Amino acid sequence: MKLIEKRKESRTTNTVICILGMHRSGTSCLAGCLEEHGLHLGNVVNSAPFNLKGNKENITLREINDGVLSFSGGSWAKPPERLVWNETFRQRRDDYISNYNSYKIWGFKDPRTLLTLPFWLESKLNMKFVGTFRHPLAVSQSLERRKGLQPILAPLELWKIYNLKLLNYAAEFRFPLVSFDSPTIEYVDNLRALARLFGLHHVSAAGNDFFDERLRSKVFSMNGNEQVDAESMSIYRELLSHTIHKVY
Repeated sequence: MKLIEKRKESRTTNTVICILGMHRSGTSCLAGCLEEHGLHLGNVVNSAPFNLKGNKENITLREINDGVLSFSGGSWAKPPERLVWNETFRQRRDDYISNYNSYKIWGFKDPRTLLTLPFWLESKLNMKFVGTFRHPLAVSQSLERRKGLQPILAPLELWKIYNLKLLNYAAEFRFPLVSFDSPTIEYVDNLRALARLFGLHHVSAAGNDFFDERLRSKVFSMNGNEQVDAESMSIYRELLSHTIHKVY
């Protein structure tokens, strides 16, 4: 496929870890934990009203993603039907990437990247991926609690759009997913497995300080009585089948 061909023609030997996942699905936690294991994220937000330890996003990168989505006639809350960009966005992207040329391995996280990934793949970075997901009701309720973050589409419909993309990319590029609903011990073990997979240095058990149960306000289980439509639960089950402890 075309996207895979572009990845093979990498223009750099530096490795870029791209964290993929929908809003309110554990992307900040995953980014912070990988940073703790040695992943360089650069200048990111480390304190935010709705993220206990910051959202770990670079504002410039987020603005680039927002710009591409707007140029395509959409937004994070209304994914465009077709993604388009021009030379101005290419230059902004390449300027951003150039800031990290001296790092052997670095990474970034922004939920919008699930919608703009073809734009980043065009840069021919040597990219590796990891994804994170969360129960549809947990994401839906979290979005509804966030003032100023309410999507245009119904939260569950938006969850389907994002997570179908995540599934498709996971299948195409064969990368593992992490469930933000996992028990703490399993979640931390998965992080250690990811660190080994990406060649990041391992921290001791006492050093896993970033993960905090307070980072996830509510956890839903497959066996609960929550009412979710059949399509969403089918997607959720498929996501669970791609989790790192089942793939590696």
